[in-house]
Amino acid sequence: MRPLLLDTCAVLRLANGEFRKFSVSAMKAMREADVLYVSPISEWEIALKWRYGGIELPMPPRDLMRTLVNSYSLSLIPLSEEVMFKATELPEVHRDPADRFIIATALLGNLIVVTTDRRFPEYGVHVIS
Repeated sequence: MRPLLLDTCAVLRLANGEFRKFSVSAMKAMREADVLYVSPISEWEIALKWRYGGIELPMPPRDLMRTLVNSYSLSLIPLSEEVMFKATELPEVHRDPADRFIIATALLGNLIVVTTDRRFPEYGVHVIS
């Protein structure tokens, strides 16, 4: 199966051990994926939410992300200049800047995104919910 890109909510589900919140098809796809990518923008978003009290984590975000990368063999996908420009060129369907970076990364890398966000497909992104 081609590589998958986890959105921020999917990363948080892994962090919290909430595997039952993933669909059967998402779990199967993650097990069979050649690579499971995470965008550094998800790390940024998680760190911001934690800093301002929006989420609770079992450990500080930097430590959490290192643990997840090692435990689930996640790979960080670079935030390239092309991704940054693509994120600004997307139609105004989705205003969340972190999601726009994830969508741009998926489009440019031809990646399937593990997300429950129903707006992602409006950009032509393939998703597994």
